[in-house]
Amino acid sequence: MPSSTRKGVPKDPELADLFFKDDPEDVFCDLHEIGHGSFGAVYFARNSYSNEVVAIKKMSYNGKQTTEKWQDIIKEVKFLGQLRHPNTIEYKGCYLKDNTAWVSGSVSTSPFVPLFKPLQEMEIAAITHGALLGLAYLHSHNMIHRDVKAGNILLTELGQVKLADFGSASIASPANSFVGTPYWMAPEVILAMDEGQYEGKVDIWSLGITCIELAERKPPLFNMNAMSALYHIAQNDSPTLQSNEWSDPFRSFVDYCLLKIPQDRPSSGELLRHDFVRRERSPRILLDLIQRTKDAVRELDNLQYRKMKKILYQEKHNGPMGESQEEEEDSEAASCKMNSLGSNHSIPSTSVSTGSQSSSVNSMQEVLDDSCSDMTATHPQDYSSTLESSPHTKKVNVKRGGGRRAEGGGRRAARYILINRCMFFFSHLLTSLPPQVTKQIHEHEQESELREQMSGYKRMRRQHQKQLIALENKLKAEMDEHRLKLQKEVETQANNAYIELEKLAKRHAVHSEKEMKTALTDEKKFQQQIVAQQKKELTTFLDNQKKQYKLCKEKIKEEMNEDHSTPKKEKQERLSKHKENMQHSQAEEEAQLLAQQRVFYDRNCRAFKRKVMIKRHDLEQEQIREELNKKKTQKEMEHAMLIRHDESMQELEYRQLKILQKLRMDLIRLQHQTELENQIEYNNRRERELHRKHVLELRQQPKNLKALELQIKKQFQDTCKVQTKQYKALRHHQMEVTPKAEHKTVLKALKDEQTRKLAILAEQYEQSINEMMASQALRLDEAQEAECQALRQQLQQEMELLNAYQSKIKMQTEAQHEREQQKLEQKVSLRRAHLEQKIEEELVSIQKERTDRIKHLLERQEREIDSFDMESMRLGFCNLGVSCSPRPHPASGGGVTDFSALAANVNNSTGEVQLQASTKGFMGGRDLYFVYRRIYGELLLIFVLYFNCHSNQKKNKEEKKKTKALFFAPPPPPPPPSSSDGI
Repeated sequence: MPSSTRKGVPKDPELADLFFKDDPEDVFCDLHEIGHGSFGAVYFARNSYSNEVVAIKKMSYNGKQTTEKWQDIIKEVKFLGQLRHPNTIEYKGCYLKDNTAWVSGSVSTSPFVPLFKPLQEMEIAAITHGALLGLAYLHSHNMIHRDVKAGNILLTELGQVKLADFGSASIASPANSFVGTPYWMAPEVILAMDEGQYEGKVDIWSLGITCIELAERKPPLFNMNAMSALYHIAQNDSPTLQSNEWSDPFRSFVDYCLLKIPQDRPSSGELLRHDFVRRERSPRILLDLIQRTKDAVRELDNLQYRKMKKILYQEKHNGPMGESQEEEEDSEAASCKMNSLGSNHSIPSTSVSTGSQSSSVNSMQEVLDDSCSDMTATHPQDYSSTLESSPHTKKVNVKRGGGRRAEGGGRRAARYILINRCMFFFSHLLTSLPPQVTKQIHEHEQESELREQMSGYKRMRRQHQKQLIALENKLKAEMDEHRLKLQKEVETQANNAYIELEKLAKRHAVHSEKEMKTALTDEKKFQQQIVAQQKKELTTFLDNQKKQYKLCKEKIKEEMNEDHSTPKKEKQERLSKHKENMQHSQAEEEAQLLAQQRVFYDRNCRAFKRKVMIKRHDLEQEQIREELNKKKTQKEMEHAMLIRHDESMQELEYRQLKILQKLRMDLIRLQHQTELENQIEYNNRRERELHRKHVLELRQQPKNLKALELQIKKQFQDTCKVQTKQYKALRHHQMEVTPKAEHKTVLKALKDEQTRKLAILAEQYEQSINEMMASQALRLDEAQEAECQALRQQLQQEMELLNAYQSKIKMQTEAQHEREQQKLEQKVSLRRAHLEQKIEEELVSIQKERTDRIKHLLERQEREIDSFDMESMRLGFCNLGVSCSPRPHPASGGGVTDFSALAANVNNSTGEVQLQASTKGFMGGRDLYFVYRRIYGELLLIFVLYFNCHSNQKKNKEEKKKTKALFFAPPPPPPPPSSSDGI
């Protein structure tokens, strides 16, 4: 609601831009009321600055439902500000003054003519075509009028059709508000909050009802209570044109507009291509309609003037006119009235009860108004001439010139009253009829109770809708919050899993690096041990050579000393030759030993590297197995969490659906209770009104009887006068033909006969009076009883209609709840099936990933070993994979090889050097022994190789397949150690 330093001006900048800050009372002058309704009043006015004539609609937002009224004004002003079309009223601006909004609209250079007269088919087609153009514009911009009816379709004097009164319009489409005038409402609007939303096709339904209204002078179901009409529209078939005089295209157009299912109903664009609106018609069809209406209004002006002059003359002479003049005035007024309306269809005298009035602007009671149902304008000079030269001048018997002066004064007074009451002069603007406004105000006051009831019903429906929307928003927010919570939990789980995998990867990297460093350290130690052992062996070998050389030298010397025959020189040459041979032999043996040691060193280093590679492969297999197991565990935990989330979501959805359906049923029960109370209140009001009417008739009956008695009395007086004249004539005749002596006897006989006849007449008079009294009383009782019976039947039918409507709504709501329950069950079931399918797919995917990664790892490791073995063969180390300890199988129970246990053991006591490589834990029990023995003063290197498995290629392939298969199986118990261990 607006509030600011100046009363009525909003503080909000966005809202302030919608209103002009000027004072409307300074901007507009010469206001003249031309219409009145539940919203307020409509005026013609002139802009003081631009001298432009505008129409002003005053709407108050004070009193009850202030905020709601203010919001309606804001919505209408925003809506009007967006209109830019020839077939919609032009919005000029809005002003605020004393809690009242002044909405001004342009009337171009001509006034509007509301369409409330029964029209011809071509006129209806022209008006419908213009209205469809306006509706097509609204619907193309996703706007809905929601109150299309004859009272809201206006004509300019130039024949332009314009849509007006956008107080019920919707800026957005689709909508679901309960808005509009009951008799023109589409079924989907009535059932909007029960069955869903509606679109612009509700205006097509209202246009079809408007066509029937223009053709039959009133909309369908207008003789029914407004609330009952709503129930009837919602559950019965669509109305049709009743008369057979209308053409087939018109009937087809109306039936097409009034299709019950909105999806089958045409759009405004499709209706513009219908034969009914496309067929040829005179371009002056609407201009002729406007001119004919103007002529009728002028005649009505004259009639009103004569009535006013009659009242003024009666007041002037302080008494009623003579009977003859009254009869003349009545006959002239009746003939004038008939002539004034003769250019249009005849309007029957029809009365509508207050219960059948609507709560919208310009109630359709105007349809049934015989004298002032159209508003148009006439030029001031035309109207003045009409006043000064009335076609029926009444003659009044007044003596002398004072009578003429009185007549002239009364005429001027009547003209002054009529001008001040009915005329509003602009230089170029025509006026409307103030009696129409007075009638609207009177009806507005009379219908306040029904209008308040309808307003309360609409307010209740809107409140129910707001409650449902608020609950839906609340439940949606709760669902979003719950979904966000579950999503965060899933994200947290995924982050934790990612962190755990990262930690595991880091741990694996640290462990691998540590094992690599350990392997390098062990390799260096192993090499140092071999080098140390070989140095020791070389030293021993050289010492033995020295000893052998010394022994051989001494032995040769002894032999030479024993041989005395050999010359000394020869002995020395022989000794030198033996020395050279010995030294050469020892040098060769030393070179051979060094070469053997080199080969031994290179081969064992190569074998050690192979074992390090196998150890690294085993570590990689163990790590990937641990990583995959971890991923599988995490995925299982994630699946369990998703199942738990799905169950939680399912429980929340069922609970929310139950809450929403419970509120909907509670609101429907409250609505049905209110509808029933309103119907009962309406029934009681109708019965009270009928009772008051009957009481008034009973009170007025003596006056009517007295008038009838006076009429009968006058008839008998006339009869008595006739008989008296006849008696006088007969007496005169008898006196002439009868002798004078018999005159006395004849007169006495005639007098007796006259007395007898008058007595008979008196008896007949009394009998006539009694019969009239009895017949009138009986007729009144019968009429009142018939009215009571008809009213009871009508109210009973309306109550049955209400009960049927409420039962239908209840059944539809229960069916809707059942559909919602089934839909939710299908949704939950489908979501659970998708979840299970997702879980199954992820399990298959993770198993496939496990298989692929292990397969790729084994293939890569196999390629590395093959490449290493090929490189070894290229270096001359054949059968290195067999002669050296091969890779242990992960399923054999052997862990990582303890390379630090590889050492050289030298057995000096037996003269045998033994170097053993420990192969504890290796598959197949393959053992390698290096034995050095001294035989007869020579050192020989002996390689002893013991095989526990075949070395053919087929066995190797089968062994690889078994290795891959055993990797997925639990490890079997380790095999017993080979008998060759420790040799």
